[in-house]
Amino acid sequence: MTGDSSDRRQTKVERVIDKYELDGWGDRLEAEWVGDGAERTSLRDLATQFNQAVLRSAVREAEASVLDSDIEALYQTLTDDDVSRSEAVRRRRNLERSGVDIDDVQSDFLTHQTIYTYLTNVRDASLPDEDTEDRVERKKETIQRLAGRTQVVTESTLEELGNAGEIAARDYNVFIDVRAICGNCGADYSVSELLEQGGCDCDVVAVQ
Repeated sequence: MTGDSSDRRQTKVERVIDKYELDGWGDRLEAEWVGDGAERTSLRDLATQFNQAVLRSAVREAEASVLDSDIEALYQTLTDDDVSRSEAVRRRRNLERSGVDIDDVQSDFLTHQTIYTYLTNVRDASLPDEDTEDRVERKKETIQRLAGRTQVVTESTLEELGNAGEIAARDYNVFIDVRAICGNCGADYSVSELLEQGGCDCDVVAVQ
């Protein structure tokens, strides 16, 4: 949930999102972080993904001749201490000749701690509470979060690909409907409904 920004200064995350027109990334960061168990994305990985999106936006804005498929390698060249200095200098100079202010771009890169502060203080996000007494309710909420995450990531991906001209740019509406079909009687349920009623009642009906 996003906090009220009417009486506070924007955080760095918000400023960078606005600067590079990374619409939807606030929701995406939250959805990725609060995913359940192995499905969650770490803050460090989120920082890498976000910074690559910043770099991609800057490259596109300058119309530099760098393919989207090269962004990951380019980012690694610019940030990895194991990359040779000569290679890093060469890539930086190529970007600068293309009109990318790489020093400015790198100053806008986020750390995992900055993202954590944004998620917890601005969006009031928190990780799932593993101590909740009602296990079924907790699992239902987990599924709902994952469905919401899938929707947000899909919407963001479609918008990004549309803006890049890789698919037709349209106002796509994404719907995620998680359902379960009983293998015994074939009854079709939404997962929330199935959990709320304690599973399929076909055996009970058969006994009656």
